[in-house]
Amino acid sequence: MIKYKSILYILVIAAISSCVPAKLLDESKLKLKSCESELSSIKKGAQEVEAKFAELKEQNSKEQKSLSILQKDTTIIGSSLRSLNLKFEKVNALNEKLMTRLNKLISSGEKDNAKLSNDLQITQEELLKRQDVLRNFETRLNSQQKEVETLGEELKKREIRVNELEEILKNKDKAVADLRKKLSDALFNFENKGLTITQKNGKVYVSLDESLLFASGKINVENKGIEALKNVAKVLEQNSDINVVVEGHTDDVPMKGAGEIKDNWDLSVMRATSVTKIMLDNAKIDAQRITSAGRGEFAPLDNSKTAEARKKNRRTEIILTPKLDELLKVLGDN
Repeated sequence: MIKYKSILYILVIAAISSCVPAKLLDESKLKLKSCESELSSIKKGAQEVEAKFAELKEQNSKEQKSLSILQKDTTIIGSSLRSLNLKFEKVNALNEKLMTRLNKLISSGEKDNAKLSNDLQITQEELLKRQDVLRNFETRLNSQQKEVETLGEELKKREIRVNELEEILKNKDKAVADLRKKLSDALFNFENKGLTITQKNGKVYVSLDESLLFASGKINVENKGIEALKNVAKVLEQNSDINVVVEGHTDDVPMKGAGEIKDNWDLSVMRATSVTKIMLDNAKIDAQRITSAGRGEFAPLDNSKTAEARKKNRRTEIILTPKLDELLKVLGDN
């Protein structure tokens, strides 16, 4: 707007300069310069006023924000003050109630003291009873502790005995294995030729087929069987800590004899006796170590009703068991 006014002044002056004298024109130019200087000063003042106004406006905005914050803080403080006043009133009310109760307690103090004294006496009596119970419990505990110690000692003794038994059984198993090896070495020529040697249940079984020892229905041992039995007897002679059971077995075909052998029972018993006598006659063996028994047809290896099964069942078994005197002694001590 000021720019347009300046242009207008110039145009007016130009118009006037064409119509007025030079002196008047110079005066007009001086006035114009003065006006322009004044206008520039006014513009400068206006800019300073505008800058100051903007500064005041910004300051006012900040103060408005501070005022808003102060108003919020005042509200919070007022709310807190009201809350504190309410709490103070409640505390005062509670204090009055407590004072009332305190006065009542003071007034009834003697009665309460008497009751407390009585309660204390009852408590002391109860405490004495509990102490008696505790002493009895300690006595029982000490007694039980002694029993536990005794049981512990007994357990240690039993553990020693168990270790002894395990060692004996271990030695027994070794003795059985050694015995089986000795028999296998002694009867090498007869194994799988009507004679088998097995080890089971802590025993050694020497099983001799009928074909190796006897003719059918007979009780006299044949020569090839006698040779095998002599070898068994030599092993038994060298191992005096072995108990021997000789068992005779037949098949399930009924036998009806007219002489001394009347049935399978007689046949099995007499065959076991014949085998026992041959071993006793051919080695130094304590007869008390040997038991002869007949089992007849009632302990078969094969229950089939075939010729092969019956042949397998017709046998004599020499059952060898290490003596368990040491083991029985340990068990007896227990």
